[in-house]
Amino acid sequence: MRIEFVRPQALEASGAAAVLVFEGGVLSEAAARIDAQADGALSRAMAATGFTGAKGKSLDVVAPSGVDWSRVVLVGAGQRGAFDLAAAETAAAETYRGLKTSGAKTLTLCFDEASTAQAAQAALGVRLAAYRFDRYRTTEKADRKPTIETVRVSAAEPEAAQDFGGLSAIADAVCFTRDLVSEPANVLYPGEFARRVKALERPGLTVEILGEAEMRDLGMGALLGVGQGSRRESQLAVMQWKGAADPDAQPIAFVGKGVCFDTGGISLKSPEGMEDMKGDMGGAGAVAGALYALAARKAKANVIGVLGLVENMPDGNAQRPGDIVTSMAGKTIEVNNTDAEGRLVLADALWYTRERFKPAIMIDLATLTGAVIVALGEHLGGMYCNNEDLAGKLAAAAEASRDALWRMPLQASYEKLIESQFADLKNSPGRMGGSITAALFLQHFVGDTPWAHLDIAGTAFMKSSPVPTSPEWASGFGVRLLNQLVADHYEA
Repeated sequence: MRIEFVRPQALEASGAAAVLVFEGGVLSEAAARIDAQADGALSRAMAATGFTGAKGKSLDVVAPSGVDWSRVVLVGAGQRGAFDLAAAETAAAETYRGLKTSGAKTLTLCFDEASTAQAAQAALGVRLAAYRFDRYRTTEKADRKPTIETVRVSAAEPEAAQDFGGLSAIADAVCFTRDLVSEPANVLYPGEFARRVKALERPGLTVEILGEAEMRDLGMGALLGVGQGSRRESQLAVMQWKGAADPDAQPIAFVGKGVCFDTGGISLKSPEGMEDMKGDMGGAGAVAGALYALAARKAKANVIGVLGLVENMPDGNAQRPGDIVTSMAGKTIEVNNTDAEGRLVLADALWYTRERFKPAIMIDLATLTGAVIVALGEHLGGMYCNNEDLAGKLAAAAEASRDALWRMPLQASYEKLIESQFADLKNSPGRMGGSITAALFLQHFVGDTPWAHLDIAGTAFMKSSPVPTSPEWASGFGVRLLNQLVADHYEA
């Protein structure tokens, strides 16, 4: 699918057109112009159906007489004064999704009153709404195949809208992450994930891949214990983007859990829904996508991404409940539940990041607990943070990027729940407060570094999406959030 920006006066009336209607039935300039050409057909359709321009509503007028458009979609834009970047993105995404299998080959977004930024945001909405993971389909019913080949967006300054604010790079990065999360585990295992990350050196990243021998030398017993039951070798991918004026300036760091498949290990999961565990690397996918976006748009910041890539399998060499491992930090951990493996991976990845890079902040992203889904559902990520300034910045970035977060407590009194009779810590104290105790466990491996843990178990792959820019299953949650955080607070 192609996306083109065209000056309003250069638009050709062919295919489907979408025009804005504001609350109260107020026609936009483009809508009024087409309505006049159609001898009031749009106004009559609105009156007959009670369409008022309410946000999220639309009205499809097929083959209106007097115009060459095959159909005109009236898109409810809500209050005129509230039509902002988010509204432009949502309106465009909803329009595309409503028409993608309609038979129309061309869709023109006649958002004439939109600013350059809003036109670019509308194009981003279409890019994200059009995402499909269909590489393994060999047959598909014709009525399910998208027909739209070209989307034209009206823009007063087409050249400026073409890549306004690096939005094209962000769309590429979100789709990259969605691809990673959607891949089956027989295709995307730790080594293959590492290879795909290594390929991101093309836009300017530096990527190192550490194998098991190197991690063993570093003392990463917690991470390596998770993967010891798999035939696939565990990996640690270290991504660096040096975009600040001073390449040696203190970086910020993102750390991702990359369990490419999680059977639960010896503490075997129930078969029901286990196929979803191909997405248990969603945190690492988000970090990889964020670094991709930052490099592609040449962000003026130094950023580190560290991905712990493992597979949790139950063979004869697998870690057992009751085993005790020694982390890179020197802390010993009783593994009383091999299905609480992500925190073991992150323990070593966080400590490695802290010790090697001395970052100004660290943020880890992980599909860590089912408990956070019980607490927050699929539309909010859980945020745990040891620093008020960082928590405020993340909350603001979440609102701006629409990767929604809800702050959760780091309840100190729950520390006793992760005390072990036989080691310094135990990895799982049971179901009560499960997302909180997981975060408290991770806090032992960040020292005094300002740190946030984002539990995205509900949001990385969703059964249903609250926004039209995100498909069912892999959402790419976290890419836009991290990019927004860097853009707003850490670029020179």
